[in-house]
Amino acid sequence: MEKYISVLETAERWNVSQRRIQILCNENRIKGAIKQSGVWLIPYGAKKPERIKAGIKIEKDTRLNVLSLFSGCGGMDLGFEGGFEILKDSMNEYVHPEWKIKKGKKWIRLPETRFHTVFANDIKAEAKAAWCNYFKKKGIDPTSYYLDSIVDLVKLQRENKINIFPTNVDIVTGGFPCQDFSVAGKRKGFDSDKGHNGKKIDAEAPTVENRGQLYMWMREVIGITKPKMFIAENVKGLTNLQDAKKIIEKDFASVCDGGYIVVPARVLNAAEFGVPQGRERVIFFGFKKEALTSKALQELSKEIVSEEYDPYPCPTHYLDEKSRNGILKPFVSVKQAFIELEEPEISNDVSQQKYSKAKYMGKHCQGQQEVKLQGVGPTIRSEHHGNIEFRRLSKEHGGVYYNELERGMKERRLTIRECARIQTFPDDYEFILPKKDNNTSVSASEAYKIIGNAVPPLLAFHIAKKIEDNWQMYFGG
Repeated sequence: MEKYISVLETAERWNVSQRRIQILCNENRIKGAIKQSGVWLIPYGAKKPERIKAGIKIEKDTRLNVLSLFSGCGGMDLGFEGGFEILKDSMNEYVHPEWKIKKGKKWIRLPETRFHTVFANDIKAEAKAAWCNYFKKKGIDPTSYYLDSIVDLVKLQRENKINIFPTNVDIVTGGFPCQDFSVAGKRKGFDSDKGHNGKKIDAEAPTVENRGQLYMWMREVIGITKPKMFIAENVKGLTNLQDAKKIIEKDFASVCDGGYIVVPARVLNAAEFGVPQGRERVIFFGFKKEALTSKALQELSKEIVSEEYDPYPCPTHYLDEKSRNGILKPFVSVKQAFIELEEPEISNDVSQQKYSKAKYMGKHCQGQQEVKLQGVGPTIRSEHHGNIEFRRLSKEHGGVYYNELERGMKERRLTIRECARIQTFPDDYEFILPKKDNNTSVSASEAYKIIGNAVPPLLAFHIAKKIEDNWQMYFGG
């Protein structure tokens, strides 16, 4: 864990004034320095910056700070940070020729964005462990991840007046819990009987702290931090559950005494953005009125936002011939997603070695299907209880990959890595982890859950890049 020292201690070590240290921090010239509750903290091993020669200007820090809620293992965070590998087939250079990518034969590396994660939280210890293990390699302080319910964090800040949430936040993101809006769930929506900590509520009447209303606590965080904009994500099922979408849009818009514009929410299909998975999610965008330029305020206030100011990214891939055109590429198949993956018995990747041993239960049960290699992957579910789809079924159970079966490949379910590939997590993201650095271990069972709960990083990257490209147009400066 990174050790930090005060401005005074740093000044004494470097034989300069405290004021000089503060200036260096404000100019972002001390690598790794962080600001908590208005006080700068400097990494113990930080090096004293060299003096800048006359005539050389300091580049203005262009980073945009992201506060991430309901972060899970960081699918949204990874997309907003950028700088990870995806399949070459998942990239459409005709739609996005401006993206500065590192090209390879089968894989490409997406560019890093201006966005920087300064806060994350979740109630699942396994999600935190995986998040910290990966993002610390990207230079993000693991202590910025809070293993706490958003309800408890908001209450702590409100009641004790402790600055839990960082200041100077540009964007708040959050995929608030979706089980109660999902078609695959019990569809209790706002009337969920699960609490903010994931446990069953004892009270008979639903409360604002139940799992179906946790977006209201995201709304509270927006009210505390007052970001320039926020992005909320949930399952498609929310859009046809009574008036849930309209209610949520109205509630978000009312934060800070009606200080935000919420553009009409829209459903995005991840497969239309190069993700090898038919995963549909509804996305909410909110903009702080007083932060917008006058032109952006006018355009975003329209019932139908013009194409120029539209915050939603443009599709890059088509799913069927009806949506095909001269620019879009065909969807990425499961077979393409699984390139270079060896069978679990011979793989050196721990995440490829692990898979559910749940037996075939018959086609009347969920998760008893064989994936279609030439088609789009299934939605990776969190609550599958081991019944994740099969990579390969035996002939007896209706398997159609005869060539593989004849070569002795056995019936098995999808591995952890195969699920991660379908979600577009890079191969250097480790999911099977031992207990270390005060974090819990992550088993295969828990890995399935945190992968299934995540926003596909590539879909999040498309969202982030569209906002990054429009940022100056929205907010000026």
